[in-house]
Amino acid sequence: MIPLTKSYLKSNMKKFLIYLITIYQKYAPMHIRQSCRFEPSCSNYMMMSLEKYGVFLGLYRGIGRLKRCRPPNGGIDLP
Repeated sequence: MIPLTKSYLKSNMKKFLIYLITIYQKYAPMHIRQSCRFEPSCSNYMMMSLEKYGVFLGLYRGIGRLKRCRPPNGGIDLP
C-alpha cells in the first residue's frame, strides 16, 4: 500500500494537471491554439510554472497569465 503523504499527493496532482494540459494541446481547435499572443503559449507557460513552482503557485501564476492574454499584452513572457 502506498502512503498518502502530502508530497505524494502534490506530485500526482502536478502530473494530472500536466496530463490535462497535453490533452488540451492535442485536441483544442487549431484557431484557438494559434491565436496566443505570448511566447511560450499559455498552455506551455502553465506546464513550465507547474514544474518550476509546484501545484499551488504554478496554478496561480498560470491563471494570472491567462488573465493577461488580451490586447495590448503580448510578447515573450517566461515563468
